[in-house]
Amino acid sequence: MSGTGHWVYNTVIGGHNLSFNMDTILTMWFAMAVVLIFAFIATRKLSIIPGKLQAVSEYLMKFFWSTLDTMIPADNRKHVPLVASLFLFILIANLMGQLPLRIIHLKTGELASPTNDLNLTAAMAIIVLIYYVGMGIKKKGPKFFLHEFSFTGIIMFLVELLEMITRPLSLAIRLFANIFAGEILVTVALGVFAYLLPLPIMLFEILVAFIQATVFMMLTIAYVSSATGDEH
Repeated sequence: MSGTGHWVYNTVIGGHNLSFNMDTILTMWFAMAVVLIFAFIATRKLSIIPGKLQAVSEYLMKFFWSTLDTMIPADNRKHVPLVASLFLFILIANLMGQLPLRIIHLKTGELASPTNDLNLTAAMAIIVLIYYVGMGIKKKGPKFFLHEFSFTGIIMFLVELLEMITRPLSLAIRLFANIFAGEILVTVALGVFAYLLPLPIMLFEILVAFIQATVFMMLTIAYVSSATGDEH
């Protein structure tokens, strides 16, 4: 276990020394599996009269659709796969820091939330960046760059380029910081008062898990809307 608190696996690939945070890789795969299994089971036997699971799924889809309709008025349903996947994955990943997997202790540490690893949140931010830039180019063509950048000077161009990159990366830092800080707070509470104090903190962190997933999703939609929206 490293000084960062992660189970670090070191290896050499192609002559390069690489390190992997195995704890967050495992919990990331688990969160992905939960989303995929939920999607498979929820869509397996659809009915006009929905069961409980189908009703929950339809409620979630209405939530995504209404949010997209509000922020991107036209041609917005194509963004549902990205938006829904991000929300569900982040929500489950966040909750893993507070729910049963947290009590599973390995010799190298515990299986905490994968979103307490900046590598994961940064990777999601890069996906968002590539997606909204790609959608902007697809919608506007070369005009996308004319709209986003000022070519009147090299300094302004570099500032606007930096702004484009840092907008989604701020999502990564915000998500990582909130989840990491919450897990540290719960760990400290467990060390001081093992039974009573951690419970309200954990309940608060469950609320934070929902809020952070929603914030990441909403800002992603806002970036896509900015990239694909018509100029006024």
